Amino acid sequence: MTTSQKSDDSQKTPVPQAVKPAAKPVVAQPVVHSTPLDEAAKFARVAEDGHVFVIIDGAEHPVGQYPDATAEEALAYFVRKYDDVFSQLMLLEQRVAAKAPAGEMGKTIDALAAAVAERHMVGDIALLESRLETVRVAVQELSAAQRQANEAARADQLAVREGIVEQAEAMAAKRPEQIQWKTASAAMNELFENWKATQRSSVRLPRATEDALWKRFRAARTTFDRHRRAYFSQLDSTNAAAKAVKEELIARAEALQNSTDWAATAAEYRKLMDEWKKSRRASRKDDDQLWGRFRAAQDVFFQARAEANAAVDAEFAANLVVKEALLEEARALLPINDLAAAKAKLDSIRGRWEDAGKVPRGDLQRIESALRQVEDAVKSAEEEQWRRSNPETKARSNSMLSQLQETIAALEADLAAAQAKGNAKQIASAQEALDARRMWLSTLEKSAADFE
Repeated sequence: MTTSQKSDDSQKTPVPQAVKPAAKPVVAQPVVHSTPLDEAAKFARVAEDGHVFVIIDGAEHPVGQYPDATAEEALAYFVRKYDDVFSQLMLLEQRVAAKAPAGEMGKTIDALAAAVAERHMVGDIALLESRLETVRVAVQELSAAQRQANEAARADQLAVREGIVEQAEAMAAKRPEQIQWKTASAAMNELFENWKATQRSSVRLPRATEDALWKRFRAARTTFDRHRRAYFSQLDSTNAAAKAVKEELIARAEALQNSTDWAATAAEYRKLMDEWKKSRRASRKDDDQLWGRFRAAQDVFFQARAEANAAVDAEFAANLVVKEALLEEARALLPINDLAAAKAKLDSIRGRWEDAGKVPRGDLQRIESALRQVEDAVKSAEEEQWRRSNPETKARSNSMLSQLQETIAALEADLAAAQAKGNAKQIASAQEALDARRMWLSTLEKSAADFE
């Protein structure tokens, strides 16, 4: 290698590897090789008639003739041809080192090798041929590495495309009523944008493969769009039917809103509310608007009823004051010591209670329940008195006492006889029976005392 060649090689700048086809092409810096004439003269002979010969491994090979010129001029002419080929070789070496796309490098090497084989140049031909073979091997290796990288990139690209298609097909295969259409439509649009992005990539799939995937993706999008249109068409029809039903309920509600038949109309509104809850929903916008109208009709009626009730409650407030005082008077009867006096007093309170009139609706249950508690206490006292004075009950009690007393007398005689005999077993048996009857007698006597 010449000194000039060494200088050119030392000025090369390392270029980062870019084996992926998607990388930008590497542009090599222009290089110019120049062989000094005295160096070139070692590989040439110039005849007096201008013929020039190149010396390779000690053998001369005719290069050409450069007539009507000096030997230096003739030599320089053919050295420039050598330098031109060498410069192209160095540029090629630079592109290989930078791992530029190797697609056309093989043709460049073949062209340079053919030019060298013609021997129409002067220089270190052996060195040139050796470097050509070296760069040929490097190009083959680079080409193989780039093919492998391209294949890997195509495999990745194929996986991406297939993933897009499979996602689109999965979305298209779902039942329309199971799809959240706003989210799904955005997802399908995103898949389409991803597909277009892959098409802008420098990585190319085989035409047949790409066409097949595109047909699948396009078919999935078509099916998805058809399902979406059909779903919303059906939804519009369903919403229209639901809206019609609710419009009819609103009309009925509005027809009742000015009624003053409070109880019957309130019951009708409850029925209308049940029908509303059972009816199908319309679109959210329509349903909210329809509900507002339906609720407004009810509000007119219930507001009027509330105002009417408030007026009635105001009128009955004075009656409540009277009944509260009567209630305190009734509670003072408890506990009952004189039943007859309590009954008479309660009858008087009841009469005045009825005369007092109605009370506000909110107080009705409370005030009536409180009076019933006093009435129930008087009734319980009356029933207890009757139980104690019932002749039939007293007669039954006296009869049982007589029978029990006779039984006890007989048992006492049995005990005395057993004791006279000294029979311990009979004594124990008679004593046990006698104790039980005496206990029973004591209980009956206490009960009979309650009837006195």
